[in-house]
Amino acid sequence: MTEASTKTRILQEAARIFAEKGYEGASMQDLAQALGLSKAALYHHFRSKEEILYQISLLALSELLARGERALREEDPRRALLLFMEGHARYIEENHPFFVVMLQGLASLSLPHREETVRLRDRHEANLRRILQKGVDQGVFRPVDVALAGRAVLSLLNWMIRWFKPGGPMKAEEVARKYWDLVLRGLQDGNL
Repeated sequence: MTEASTKTRILQEAARIFAEKGYEGASMQDLAQALGLSKAALYHHFRSKEEILYQISLLALSELLARGERALREEDPRRALLLFMEGHARYIEENHPFFVVMLQGLASLSLPHREETVRLRDRHEANLRRILQKGVDQGVFRPVDVALAGRAVLSLLNWMIRWFKPGGPMKAEEVARKYWDLVLRGLQDGNL
């Protein structure tokens, strides 16, 4: 097994364990046992449990950013909002443990790692705000506080970690489309 594939395997298993037990409730020993490795082998790849959490957070946020940036390329703000919401929800479904750990692990990161994570999270939210502002500027959405509207959209999507189960009766994109319909009706000018 290559160094890169071992690191990937460690991050995947750590995300699963951290999501299940909570970051604080999981130990390096738990992770080593699940992987069939020694703790020394884990420390060869990652200096600390917190470094693993940080890498999981970076991976999750980098992918969310990429999906949001793809949505930004859409000219129609309504469609861009849908693409943003679908991409975010799809990431939750496809990478549930990574998303849960990233969202819930922020407070456990050291200050420099937390600052970098927050910077990436804020960039993702800024992409959403740009979509919303574009819709307001074009008259497609009624004048709204785009910061508040953006937080509302992200709250809807992020709260899915509390109830959405990958492989359940609904796909994440279906949830996102239903949320989009609710949000879009709230954003549209009643006179259109």
